[in-house]
Amino acid sequence: MPTPTLLFADATLVAVDKPTGWLVHPAGTEAPDLLGWLADQDVPTGLAPVHRLDRGTSGVTLFAPGDHAARWAGAFASGDADKQYQALVFGVTRDKGTVRRALADGRRGKPLDAVTRYRTVERFTKWSLLAVRPETGRKHQIRRHLQGIGHAVVGDARYPVRGKKTVPAFPGRLWLHAERLTLGEHDFVAPLPPELADHLASLRERVPSSG
Repeated sequence: MPTPTLLFADATLVAVDKPTGWLVHPAGTEAPDLLGWLADQDVPTGLAPVHRLDRGTSGVTLFAPGDHAARWAGAFASGDADKQYQALVFGVTRDKGTVRRALADGRRGKPLDAVTRYRTVERFTKWSLLAVRPETGRKHQIRRHLQGIGHAVVGDARYPVRGKKTVPAFPGRLWLHAERLTLGEHDFVAPLPPELADHLASLRERVPSSG
């Protein structure tokens, strides 16, 4: 399994490039977690997650010590964090779009407003590569919103595409990557993981693509 990469660390904030398959914090399973990994790195102690990424999602993940965690998390809650993801989805998408659909929240017991914007970067006949910007941070928001408009994320077993559809050279993981996160003066970038970059290269060789 790939190992995380430390992108940045100071006294108030730590940024990690999370590989797919890793948890953000321990959850009573055998899966590795970033907090456990950070305990062995040269970073501040007492870290807590500022936000979360799903286990299958890779990319920029933030942690902070003590009171700083609440401060940074507040910036996320107020919409001051600019997040961009790459997602490969089923179907041919429009050039750009905005999904505004409230999502059920089990913890709060009611639907919460949610907004996701996307832009089509490349099309592969039956699939589309998107740049996705969630304006809110609901659980599984991108995956749920994209499935809801008929463009489920490739490799998503929880929110799957309708019918049995295959993808050439499927990389065996959720095709969702948090590539960039801008927060205050910070701008963190996580390169597309090799397995996803290789998959795009394979699709370009096999399937005609367009912008």
